[in-house]
Amino acid sequence: MSDLIRIRPPGDKSLTHRALILGAIGSGVSTIKQLLVAEDTRSLASALRKLGVSVSALGTQVPVQVRGVGFDGLQAPSTPLDCGNSGTAARLLIGLLAGSNVTAEITGDDSLRGRPMRRVLDPLRRMGAEFEERAGDGLPIVVRGRKLVHADHEMSVPSAQVKSALLLAALVSRSAVSVRERIQTRDHTERLLAALGVPVRTSDGVVSMEPVQAIPHFTFTVPGDPSSAAFLIAATVLTRGRPVMVEGVGINPTRSAFIDVLRNMGAQIDVRQVDAVLGEPVGDILVEPSPLSAVEVTADIVPWLIDEIPILAVLASRARGRTAFRGVGELRVKECDRLAALHENLRSIGGDAVVDGDDLLIRGRDTPYSGVVDTRLDHRIAMAFATLNASERVDLELSEHRSPRISYPDFFSDLQRVVGRG
Repeated sequence: MSDLIRIRPPGDKSLTHRALILGAIGSGVSTIKQLLVAEDTRSLASALRKLGVSVSALGTQVPVQVRGVGFDGLQAPSTPLDCGNSGTAARLLIGLLAGSNVTAEITGDDSLRGRPMRRVLDPLRRMGAEFEERAGDGLPIVVRGRKLVHADHEMSVPSAQVKSALLLAALVSRSAVSVRERIQTRDHTERLLAALGVPVRTSDGVVSMEPVQAIPHFTFTVPGDPSSAAFLIAATVLTRGRPVMVEGVGINPTRSAFIDVLRNMGAQIDVRQVDAVLGEPVGDILVEPSPLSAVEVTADIVPWLIDEIPILAVLASRARGRTAFRGVGELRVKECDRLAALHENLRSIGGDAVVDGDDLLIRGRDTPYSGVVDTRLDHRIAMAFATLNASERVDLELSEHRSPRISYPDFFSDLQRVVGRG
């Protein structure tokens, strides 16, 4: 296709976080290429440096070097570990430090301090972890690291962050652990650990891991982030312009539900695997402009696309018929109350949206949309409505344009490329 636009999204945020942490507790110097350089990952890198880990400056053009200190080499920081807006950094660090020999305080910005943390503290306590809570269910939290014991966990809330925190806690404490999931969540941590020789396996919904004494250093090229790619894909579908090839994207099956939903809505999408790195499949995604029809997104797949609900919601506002998102109550405890943000913003610009308990119902309209969008300083709300604003007969004003830097610093320039204005 001579008019094909080729673009690569930034490195995967989930994998960047995990690679930095595993590099920090590995043996030797790990090399991480094409990782995400954004506010969330800078917050984690800064926290690891405070813990005594050498992490070179983050950059997309130069590989990042992480000099691992092993399971016992983390040092107590002299100041609190500020995770900024990153819930992933906070929860993974809580798990990592719970099984270490370090005491540290973990905090974050106003948004992060209001997000629930007991969902990770409570199962860690069953392993013997000790915490000092200073703000109810939120941050700041003081972690008093100690040797942990084996425990079998039943996940009450589907969460890859909680699962990963438990695995990291057991890993550095050299303990066995098992986690039963009613609904499978992202399996990045399990794949990376297995690729590094850790005996971790999944069977009948149970993730189990046996103790090891150390993990090796590694070289890892981080795939493009499918959650960031979702905005580029959506822009292609909405604007009815040129076809787009989103290259080098992670196509882990636990991250593919967004593509499945879009296909069910009528989008023309072709996914081709081209590589695999440390257990993670990587592919190219060809997208062509397509009219969309409404679908029902059932609660059982929501954990696999919770970060993509905002962009799916704005797509649904232009699809034919009524789209139902079932069981999306978890949106209320994200960077903002995303359920309320989507509902209220869609209605304020002329859309048809209803919240019924934990369900979000959106009837697509072909009428003009206009008005001010309150992003609530949430990067995914801002990017979702900016994507909608790139389509025809839409005239929106975002309350701010800074929040996308949290996860996608080049979002606006990449969006312009996809819609033919860059």
